[in-house]
Amino acid sequence: MKDSSGQGEIFYKKHFFEEQPHLSQKLLLKKESIQNWQLRIHAHQSEYFQGGSSITHQTNLFESTSTNLIDDFEPLMLTPLPLNFWRSSTQYHEGPAIYLVMDQFDDDKKNIILYLGETIAADQRWKGEHDCKGYLDNYCCTLNRVNLNSHLSIRFWTDVPKQTRSRRKLEQDLIQRWLPPFNKETRSRWQTPFTNEIN
Repeated sequence: MKDSSGQGEIFYKKHFFEEQPHLSQKLLLKKESIQNWQLRIHAHQSEYFQGGSSITHQTNLFESTSTNLIDDFEPLMLTPLPLNFWRSSTQYHEGPAIYLVMDQFDDDKKNIILYLGETIAADQRWKGEHDCKGYLDNYCCTLNRVNLNSHLSIRFWTDVPKQTRSRRKLEQDLIQRWLPPFNKETRSRWQTPFTNEIN
């Protein structure tokens, strides 16, 4: 990646995490296969990037729901950060949040959400071990091998419920709407290859 923000090379390594991935034969994919995989995900998510909605909600009057919040979710309006933002001394976000990892492809004309999660501590969740880090390293290495660019970012949505139960309900509703391929709930739908055989 090119450093266009002046934040320093630490944010723009080829590999974002400490350990290097070990790619299996299953991940030796052709360029066309990867592009088709990205396009299938984009075809589904593009409606929501444009403000469409089709999820059905069941409202319970006795507990908080994500019915209203889910339609307020605008990922492109959230500040993109490098995946290793936590190495910086700058404090970006803290407290409860929905976080998402996004990529841009096709000369930055198309966006896809690869992973979506929730946390009680936005400044801490991405520091520790996370399965998604291995998936992303596999993804980046595979794209790099076939000369495809990757413009990954992580974004935090902090206008979310403080109560864990309500926040997790919102997370699940968003996953079911956007169907990000690195979430365990949706991997099989996209036949996601980058989540296999992480050693």
